[in-house]
Amino acid sequence: MSVNQLHPANRLTVSCAQCTVLGLCLPLGLSAEEAKLLDRLIVQRFKVKKGAALYHAGDQLRSLYAVRVGSFKTSVLSIDGREQVTGFQMPGETLGLDAISTDQHACNALALEDSEVCPIPFSQLERLARELPSLQHNLNKRLSRQIVQDHDMLMMLGNMNADERLAAFLLNMSQRLNLRGYSSREFVLKMRRDEIGSFLGLRLETVCRGIANLREHGLVEVTRRDVKIHNMDGLKQLVAGCNRHRS
Repeated sequence: MSVNQLHPANRLTVSCAQCTVLGLCLPLGLSAEEAKLLDRLIVQRFKVKKGAALYHAGDQLRSLYAVRVGSFKTSVLSIDGREQVTGFQMPGETLGLDAISTDQHACNALALEDSEVCPIPFSQLERLARELPSLQHNLNKRLSRQIVQDHDMLMMLGNMNADERLAAFLLNMSQRLNLRGYSSREFVLKMRRDEIGSFLGLRLETVCRGIANLREHGLVEVTRRDVKIHNMDGLKQLVAGCNRHRS
């Protein structure tokens, strides 16, 4: 079931101005009056239960979705039915950008926990962006950021070994959570280890072995989904290749 099939009783009533992730979301940099115009486009804010789909690959583009609470994963299915995770999204980030070029979603978006999203009808958003250069600028920045993230992922998969990929992933999660007011050194992963492996291009056993290696070097401690970073600089040096030892 996609969010478009949910009953209107799931409506939420929090304006953009009252949102806790305003500083990371689409209204960033807009004036109060401009933010009100954007807020009027968001008629319903939906709750999405853990494991439920926000949209599926092939669904028609109707809205972009700003994550307000919770987290999501995006993924595609290979020809033989295997899932390839393409990203993890947090509050303040936007889902649905994949559909802009073809008017159809290219991936699936599923909630990793009970979450809330703000759907912004895309046709209305386009019209408003033509009137508000600051809003168009924000959209362009989000599209550009997506391209940069894709380039970073290709670089990571092409040049890093397993331990370096895992360290880069944990650093990325640490930095993003810190931007949202959470601890950069102690946090909880919302995704499973096999989902991390799919995202990083690693087998589950390689992820588990990599976690053990990082622990043995005193860099991190991972207990189930609880992460404690003991040596942030050491993780950064590993990602930079300062301690690279290839076989």
